[in-house]
Amino acid sequence: MLAEIRGLNEECGVFGIWGHSEAPQITYYGLHSLQHRGQEGAGIVSTDGSKLTCVKGQGLITEVFSGGRLNDIKGKGAIGHVRYATAGGGGFENVQPLLFRSESGGLALAHNGNLVNANGLKHQLEHQGSIFQSTSDTEVLAHLIKRSGYSSLKDKIKNALTMIKGAYAFLIMTETEMMVALDPNGLRPLSIGMLGDAYVVASETCAFDIIGAEYLREVQPGELLIINDDGLQSERFSVNVNRAICSMEYIYFSRPDSNIDGINVHTARKNLGKRMAIEAPFEADVVTGVPDSSISAAIGYAEASGIPYELGLIKNRYVGRTFIQPSQSLREQGVKMKLSAVRGVVEGKRVVMVDDSIVRGTTSRRIVNMLREAGATEVHVCITSPPISNPCFYGIDTSSTEELIAATHTVEEIKEIIGADTLTFLSVEGLLEGIGRPYEGERRGQCLACFTGKYPTEIYPDTELPHEKEEVLTK
Repeated sequence: MLAEIRGLNEECGVFGIWGHSEAPQITYYGLHSLQHRGQEGAGIVSTDGSKLTCVKGQGLITEVFSGGRLNDIKGKGAIGHVRYATAGGGGFENVQPLLFRSESGGLALAHNGNLVNANGLKHQLEHQGSIFQSTSDTEVLAHLIKRSGYSSLKDKIKNALTMIKGAYAFLIMTETEMMVALDPNGLRPLSIGMLGDAYVVASETCAFDIIGAEYLREVQPGELLIINDDGLQSERFSVNVNRAICSMEYIYFSRPDSNIDGINVHTARKNLGKRMAIEAPFEADVVTGVPDSSISAAIGYAEASGIPYELGLIKNRYVGRTFIQPSQSLREQGVKMKLSAVRGVVEGKRVVMVDDSIVRGTTSRRIVNMLREAGATEVHVCITSPPISNPCFYGIDTSSTEELIAATHTVEEIKEIIGADTLTFLSVEGLLEGIGRPYEGERRGQCLACFTGKYPTEIYPDTELPHEKEEVLTK
């Protein structure tokens, strides 16, 4: 679906490299392959072994590093970040990596995810004298590291990581090393590879393919990697792990050419479409998918059902980001500018429209109307995920039930709202089967919170006071 219209966005993507003479330039290409994970800001911090240098700004990668700005940074190590603002909102001060300087040296942070206890920690830190330079939850970790009583940076970081809760894939860099950490639930994807003798880390493996790196393995939940000129060292900052990777990474966020936890995203989406064909068989003439993330699932549905797959919807790839505005009226108009139905394909046809999810319902209603205006006689909407009826607190911008149509309406009511002849959501069991982790009465390594309301971590109130005990709201 069209993220900038629908309002379903993942917070960011991270990339890091150590031991390459052109580390900032490689990071640029790595971030370019992760641009789909964040389009509001980007940045790179590099080190030459003695000094950290930062270039960042608001906009796309090509905009931030235009005019030869990439030539301003040199070094053998670099970390980079592409951002979509959720926690803390937008603004230049929140563009990452965040860079801090002190008498003991520099420290740069890049973060993918969202900390559910950040507000409580901020209250406590400010009460103890900390002054925050941004509204990003990422900055909390820097203050916790600085205030830790341990002597070595590694131990300071390990101690700080035990105090934060939620989803995080952190890249941390000093003048002389890079550290990598993944939360104990592994909610966000993070992989490590090799480019010659250099180590590379990225939110998605598609970044490795772009730069010609070799995939080594996933970073494990609760793992801390220390990478420097002596090589790679792996340690654990948490042994209480419970893998629960975000299901939306497979359904929507990640690129189809990425692999997550050994599962190819395109294959998973195609299998979701096949499962949908079993759960929702229709007599129809054509199957079409909503570009781009639903194309794989639509192909799977067509293969399993025997109904021909056609390009019934075309995405306009030349509409700039600035055209889409956040207001509801302009969001609806934006759908027409970003997407159009192919009359020659759908006219006089019974259409199965495959999509990955419904958030507000606005975009689905507009697309169904487009298909009808183009002459479709029937429109059967198949969603290859269960209804999103619960907010996400881990880095997706659906943090309140008011934004979610499935939280306040039944499937039948949503069908009437979007104007479809039928509406079918994939079951939780079908979702896990399609991804490749059969349902056996538990999550099987997946976070299903937005569908089931069962969160893998504690969820804390936003308004807690520093002297109050943090109360668990939802488990």
